[in-house]
Amino acid sequence: MTTAPTETTPAPKAQPAVREALALLLLGPTGSGKTALSLALAKHFPAEIVSCDSVAVYRGMDLGTAKPTPEERARVPHHLIDIADPDQPFTAGEYSRRARAALHDIASRNKLPIVTGGTGLYLRALTEGLFPGPTRREDLRARLRRSADRHDPTWLKKLLTRLDPASAARIHPNDTPKLIRAIEVCLAARKPMSQVLSGAQKNDPLTGFRLLRIGLNPPRPALYDRLNQRCAAMFAQGLIPETRALLACYGPIKILDSLGYRQALSVLLKGISEKAAIAEAQQGHRNYAKRQLTWFRREPDVHWIEAFGDDPAAQHTAIELIQTLHPFPAETTLSNRSSKTTPEA
Repeated sequence: MTTAPTETTPAPKAQPAVREALALLLLGPTGSGKTALSLALAKHFPAEIVSCDSVAVYRGMDLGTAKPTPEERARVPHHLIDIADPDQPFTAGEYSRRARAALHDIASRNKLPIVTGGTGLYLRALTEGLFPGPTRREDLRARLRRSADRHDPTWLKKLLTRLDPASAARIHPNDTPKLIRAIEVCLAARKPMSQVLSGAQKNDPLTGFRLLRIGLNPPRPALYDRLNQRCAAMFAQGLIPETRALLACYGPIKILDSLGYRQALSVLLKGISEKAAIAEAQQGHRNYAKRQLTWFRREPDVHWIEAFGDDPAAQHTAIELIQTLHPFPAETTLSNRSSKTTPEA
């Protein structure tokens, strides 16, 4: 007996995978040339820059943050610079929300988001999210700051060591904001912050992007020499008058405890010499650079470049890394557009 052939339903066609957008994260210590590298890359690729600096978000704080100049910002769109007044709290969580929105907006216009800056906590909030810890208590924070002013500079570190030795061991004694936050979490949660962190789930990590991390790690002596020169230039260009204007407008606000502004404030309020303030700021920047490198070395899959960001060889290496992961069409690069419209002499 024969059977009639049966119709078969054709198998559904496989849908092509949606390619995630590329986002570039430029890491490295202060003074390593991240801004120079980001501007060079934005000449080669259709890109926009997203600042990752906890002080550059504030208006009027220009010299002490080494913000890109107005001319540089006119050449390439920059995001998350000058978006808050200095007396307004701006948290890592707020940064994460705004930076993610900027990344999606830039990628939706087929451009490359370049995240650049040295605030490790902001970068981690952007990529990994923040743990759902206790909310901020401004009254407690104010009491802790007043107590710190009355005691010696190591008082907050000693207090946190009693409450949570593990957290105290990883926070620098001079990092007042992190010490206060850790103490705040310990008191609010009624247990060490290290235990709160170990039991917390990651909160909403960044999705929809392939992340390329490029780190700058120039030779340490050359980096320190550049930092010394940059600190001196900040004061020569008017850091003390800038600090005086901020103090007159807002009073002794918390953000003026930032590196550079703290030393300028000591000239204005404590009568130390400008020469001593510059030396202290130079030492502070060198110490900060070391802490940044320690933080960024914990980032996964970083392509480290042992040079400054204004080094043409470093820029060439970064361009090749980007091109390997996301070969932008040649006609979209600025260099190719320029070659078509500007004939060589």
